[in-house]
Amino acid sequence: MTTTTPMTQKSALGSKDRNKTAFAAALGTSVENYDFIAYGTASALYFSAAFFPQSDRFIGTLLAFATLAVGFLMRPLGGAVGGYLADKFGRKPVLVGAMLVMGGATCLIGLLPTYAQVGVIAPVLLVIIRMIQGLAFGAEWGGAITMTYEHAPWNRRGMYAAIPQAGNPLGIALCSAMFLICARLEGDWAWRVPFLFSAVLVIVALVVRSRLSESPEFEAAKAEGQIEKNPFLTTLRRDWRSILRVIALRMVESFAYYSTATFLLSYLSQRFPDIRPTALGSITAASIVAIVVTFAMGALTDKVGRRPIYIVACLAAILFAFPMYLLTNDGTPALVIAVFIFGIGIVHASLTGVQGSLLTEQFGTSTRTSGASLGYQVAAAIGGFAPLLAALLVGWIGWPGASLLYMMAAVIGLIGILLTKETYGRAERTRVTALVVAEKRKGA
Repeated sequence: MTTTTPMTQKSALGSKDRNKTAFAAALGTSVENYDFIAYGTASALYFSAAFFPQSDRFIGTLLAFATLAVGFLMRPLGGAVGGYLADKFGRKPVLVGAMLVMGGATCLIGLLPTYAQVGVIAPVLLVIIRMIQGLAFGAEWGGAITMTYEHAPWNRRGMYAAIPQAGNPLGIALCSAMFLICARLEGDWAWRVPFLFSAVLVIVALVVRSRLSESPEFEAAKAEGQIEKNPFLTTLRRDWRSILRVIALRMVESFAYYSTATFLLSYLSQRFPDIRPTALGSITAASIVAIVVTFAMGALTDKVGRRPIYIVACLAAILFAFPMYLLTNDGTPALVIAVFIFGIGIVHASLTGVQGSLLTEQFGTSTRTSGASLGYQVAAAIGGFAPLLAALLVGWIGWPGASLLYMMAAVIGLIGILLTKETYGRAERTRVTALVVAEKRKGA
């Protein structure tokens, strides 16, 4: 594990493109999350009927969530490939390429024929496109976070790294809002339009990202001959402990989101069909709250360190596991709204706000994207099974099964953060602040 201020970056104040890079990264992550979450939302609400035989509703739901999980299985491969390319050839090309592939795959989903139209070909095509989505999404995160982190001022890296993380709930809010708006459309248009709308967002993000400058740390490492011949194998050999820590830290966040926004949405929609608009609206509202909380938690890590906030968030998730179902089992709208806002807008957002800097700081410049991406996406692949596992457990022992699954992931996250050393403690904050102040005085 390396320090947060590698001396290969020339300026402690960050690059002149630091704000533009953070904005472009956030815009891209919002689009990527819009695309990826659109699939989860559609799986919970529409894909069981659209792409699978309707002889058994429960089996159809399981199959829809299984195709959702397929995309997550591809994310570690995407993270490995994207991380390798970003550490070997630069962060920027990966950001642009991942965005192009993801956007194209999402638009194709909006054009797919249904099971009623072409039979078994429909779910086969759906799975193939979902795999492509997973590859692209897996490649995107590491490059976006690394670019922002390496352009940022040393004493505000927690805040800057949280900006692309805040793009996650922004994309989720846009996605939920689109599905809510389109819910009244007739037939398949209710789910096709949100996927097709992605094309507009992708074009805007591609234009912005194509104008970015490369990471100053990567350029310095390249000039000094510090680029690894094979970053992926190097990080596996040298940083495997850090990768395991990242997996544990990411597990709680991944399960926290998909257990709430995907499974709980499906669970409530099946029990109380009339609650669906309220639940979708709640996810939209929660995602808006999460944008602010994510940014605030990232900024707070620059004041108190990364570790304390993550510990509190993991404990909150453990305590929330059973109340989230106890409060919503009667379908009371006000309680449904409160649960989604707390689960997504507070618990999940607190975790994501810290992750940008915390996970990145587990690795050095030469393997940073490879290591962080691999650990992050392996955990995401496991988390992608959260809705499927929750559905199976609920079918077996009832709603407490979903609560136990959520709690288990939170405990793993807590163990992970307790075993992780602080990457931005008091001594480090003091040293970095002195360097920044000195450089400001020198510039003046």
